[in-house]
Amino acid sequence: MCDADLGWGAGRCCHPEINSAVGIVRMPDHGAMSETSPQQGLGLDALSALWEQRWPALPEGLQMRHVHPDRWVRFHSLPGSKRYPESDDEYAIMLDRHHTVLNELGPSDPELYVVTREWNGDAEYIARMPQLRQVDPDARHWGSHVHDDDFPDYIVYEHEYVSVRPRTRQALDPLLRLVADEVIAGVTLAPLDLRWLYHPYDGGGDVFAPSASVAALKAAHSDWLSTHPSGM
Repeated sequence: MCDADLGWGAGRCCHPEINSAVGIVRMPDHGAMSETSPQQGLGLDALSALWEQRWPALPEGLQMRHVHPDRWVRFHSLPGSKRYPESDDEYAIMLDRHHTVLNELGPSDPELYVVTREWNGDAEYIARMPQLRQVDPDARHWGSHVHDDDFPDYIVYEHEYVSVRPRTRQALDPLLRLVADEVIAGVTLAPLDLRWLYHPYDGGGDVFAPSASVAALKAAHSDWLSTHPSGM
């Protein structure tokens, strides 16, 4: 899914939306999987099991917003659905909208999982890009899986990394700015119980949450919604 849905820029890997992180079959680095999050002591095997319980695998080819339309909403990050911030004021608006949604989804969640992804043609994960290491230095390799095998001569692998970070501007704003500038893609934020997921992209954010939470967010921020009938 590219362009019309999440639309990463030229030279960046297109990827499915949040369902790329839901119910996947991971090929773990077993050393990393035995490690635990230093903040919470949660083993990555346990995290994988909880993820599968909360967000089970979808039928192939389907996206979560189609399977659970009442549990999804997309918010645009700038007035008039402008895609990219071009000034300090617009960056401030974009970040304020992200944090407003996160605060309303989880006002009592002091920490969040941060899942980041990178893609290459190698089943073995490699060093993360410097920009990601700078803004998310404590991330651990969570697992890898085949992302795209449509072309047998060039199979694309997706490598997932996870960390636990404070739900603060200081911790999250550098990451959100990289997403807004299309430097990185495939970021997911979630509370430690995984009751909701937030997927920022260059242009806004997708929420997957209980239907009552989604309805409340839509009512509170109707001017951040797309005017397109699809909600995209």
